[in-house]
Amino acid sequence: MGILTIYLDRATKLKDKDTIGKSDPYIKFELEQNNTFKDKNYGDQKSTTKKNELDPIYEETFHFNIPEIKNMELTVKVMDDDVLKDDKMGKCKIKLEKLGLSGTPTHVKEKVHNRIFGEDSYVFLTLTYTE
Repeated sequence: MGILTIYLDRATKLKDKDTIGKSDPYIKFELEQNNTFKDKNYGDQKSTTKKNELDPIYEETFHFNIPEIKNMELTVKVMDDDVLKDDKMGKCKIKLEKLGLSGTPTHVKEKVHNRIFGEDSYVFLTLTYTE
């Protein structure tokens, strides 16, 4: 067994999904192992919600207990916290095995929303994996 540690630093240039005020973003992490015949889900975790903020700073740490890093995929969803239904603000998938993770922190900048006009949205993470 090993531990995947995710340090969520910040997100930048998020697209506003609210008609009144600014969005209230939170980040949701979903971890699964993509196997040939049957995928295995290792759960999800979510950050705090940042009210009226399109460039939120989180500085939060999350831990997932996993058997190995092989075939692991981390889905990062940026969501807008709303009363009736949360809106998706962006998303990316990170194949962890390709990063060569270890106990040494790996800094990751991933695009979560691609804009035709204007600047793209990014999430900034630091990942480590220890056995």
